[in-house]
Amino acid sequence: MNILITGGGTGGHLAIAKSIKTELNKRGIQPLFIGSQYGQDRAWFEEEKGFREKFFFPIQGVVNKKGVDKLYSLWHIGKFSKKAYQIIKAYSIDAVVSVGGYAAAPASFAALMSNTPLYIHEQNAIMGRLNKLLAPFAKRVFSSFIAPFDPYPVAEEFFAIQRIRKELKTIIFLGGSQGAKQINDIALTLAPFLHKRGIAIIHQTGERDFLRVQKNYQKLGINAQVFAFSKNISSFFSQADLAIARAGASTLWELSANALPTLFVPYPYATNNHQYFNAKFLVDQDAALLFRSIEDTLQLLQSIQLQPLSQRLAQLTKPNGSQYIVDALLT
Repeated sequence: MNILITGGGTGGHLAIAKSIKTELNKRGIQPLFIGSQYGQDRAWFEEEKGFREKFFFPIQGVVNKKGVDKLYSLWHIGKFSKKAYQIIKAYSIDAVVSVGGYAAAPASFAALMSNTPLYIHEQNAIMGRLNKLLAPFAKRVFSSFIAPFDPYPVAEEFFAIQRIRKELKTIIFLGGSQGAKQINDIALTLAPFLHKRGIAIIHQTGERDFLRVQKNYQKLGINAQVFAFSKNISSFFSQADLAIARAGASTLWELSANALPTLFVPYPYATNNHQYFNAKFLVDQDAALLFRSIEDTLQLLQSIQLQPLSQRLAQLTKPNGSQYIVDALLT
């Protein structure tokens, strides 16, 4: 069977694409990939093995663009939809899987143009504009936030090192694949309090803010584990008892799979405020917490009960999400 995976832009979308690709590889299938020259697509997949072919189109998103820039982006998507159509026909593609993001637009439209079955994975609690447009025409839409609550395609490594947390000895700060200055500042503000109580700090800063954060820990005399980005983030999860993190869907479900209690700090400018609603899904089930203020967090850290949160996360999260999706593709 010939499968084409499309989408990207951010680590969250690409993590799903990689998970589905890995499961297809286990079944002897090497899918094609269509992404963008922009975002993180090349960094993730240009050297990645297991794809039959990879294509990176020079397209950008339409959201937040106006006037001529918006028209140009739309024209570009139309132009490369024709290119994606040619690829679908040339490789006799049986199904197109969109993992979302602006990079998914050309191949998704091409799937409809060629009458190729389109499968959509909507990673967030609030459906993105492209997926909302395409969903009525898709053969199947997968979502972990909407009934029947499909299992999210989380890498097995996060489940393999799952453990129930009981005592706060180590905290990890996560700003997502690109880092977050807000979370970095929260970490530096809380660091003296944590250090005084003997709580170890792990901190993923993002590339842009790494040096500033590292220097500030040095000034504070705190020996924190600081890094810009890691593709082996699960190894850091395994060390932590509590996370303070953005609420991108992939991060949220990876934390859940690991049963790592989390205080979420949603990115306030995310499209449709989807990170807030991602986090709220877990908060409403008493499985996570929402950041309100530094003062509130200081009080919380002195009385937090980790075990109930950790146990609820372990009960909520289902393994084998990528297997579930691939099973649907191949039936």
